[in-house]
Amino acid sequence: MTIEIIPVTDKALLRRFILVPSAVHEHDDAWIAPLLMEREEAFSPKDNEFLRRAEVRFWIAQRDGRDVGRITAQIDPLAQHGGDERIGHFGCLSAEDHPEVFAALVSTAEAFLESRGVTHIRGPFSLSINEETGLLVDGFSTPPMLLMGHDPVYAGARLEALGYVKEKDVYAYLLDTAAPLSPSIRRMLERPLPAAVRMRRLNFKDYANDIRRMVAIYNDAWSGNWGFVPLTDAEADEMAKRMKMLLDDRLVWFAELDGEAVAFIVTLPNINEAIRDLDGRLLPFGWVKLLWRLKTHRVKTARVPLMGVRRGIAGTLIGSALPLQLIGTALAASAVFGFHSIELSWILEDNRPMRRILDRLGARAYKTYRVFGKKLTNRPFNLAPEASV
Repeated sequence: MTIEIIPVTDKALLRRFILVPSAVHEHDDAWIAPLLMEREEAFSPKDNEFLRRAEVRFWIAQRDGRDVGRITAQIDPLAQHGGDERIGHFGCLSAEDHPEVFAALVSTAEAFLESRGVTHIRGPFSLSINEETGLLVDGFSTPPMLLMGHDPVYAGARLEALGYVKEKDVYAYLLDTAAPLSPSIRRMLERPLPAAVRMRRLNFKDYANDIRRMVAIYNDAWSGNWGFVPLTDAEADEMAKRMKMLLDDRLVWFAELDGEAVAFIVTLPNINEAIRDLDGRLLPFGWVKLLWRLKTHRVKTARVPLMGVRRGIAGTLIGSALPLQLIGTALAASAVFGFHSIELSWILEDNRPMRRILDRLGARAYKTYRVFGKKLTNRPFNLAPEASV
């Protein structure tokens, strides 16, 4: 079969790019189509600072007049950590189960990256490591929560056949809010905090500064982690705008030590649950349905996408106690909002302290996402015409 690789060069092609996964998952009951409007913003340089700082290309694979796959390649200057290795990423990978389709897409991404001097390709990241990370390799039967990926069962094997190997697994943990806590966990949650520590909710009157505090803690807390890329001020501003509609001050908490914010947690209602039957479209009545479902607490699941404790106190008694205390705020809020379960994601496989806390809480790792990697040979390729959205 003949496969044509089409660079995405305009809004019409971008719309086709966005719709590819819905065709790939047509018979997948766990698939939830993302909102087209949200995806168009996510892939717009006007609304996504990552696309302004990184070099990014989008492609569609077409066969017999049908779109059968897609992929991106991206080089983030903030993802370069020195040494002789130059890192490039691929992402947004979605394709029908044909080895030729995967090979055509992946080789196109590799060719572009090699033409830019990249020696190591890693992914999928859609588009940044701070967005959707990894390829789903376990947990296919349940739908993804907001801002989490969902992939076909065969995708991992197709990448491995092209020479890709596991570099890191990340987990999504699911916490049943109705499950009884162990006596030891209850005692720890009920123990009074030291006088120097104060828990407080998000302050909407100081919203912009609270978001900046959150990002500063996040960048500090995660700075030593594998593959870390800091959130920039511009990304923080964009995140603040996108998240504001979903945020409730009862779901966002800071821990302050001697008056300084040193830790935080963000819990979001799982908007995927609210949009499942909208087929990605908010018009003409999707907005009404979405807002009504969120307002009337019809959403019964939630996700913790952001959490962090400053590294300077992480090894102290206070720093060790704060993650559990922060999760305790999410559990308390679940009673108010009627959440039956909360996903905490993603958790690095070697983040043993957090995994131990979640195990003690009775949470289970119900989805596994894998980051794959491959050394590039810098052999010559016939590179497709360059394109950017």
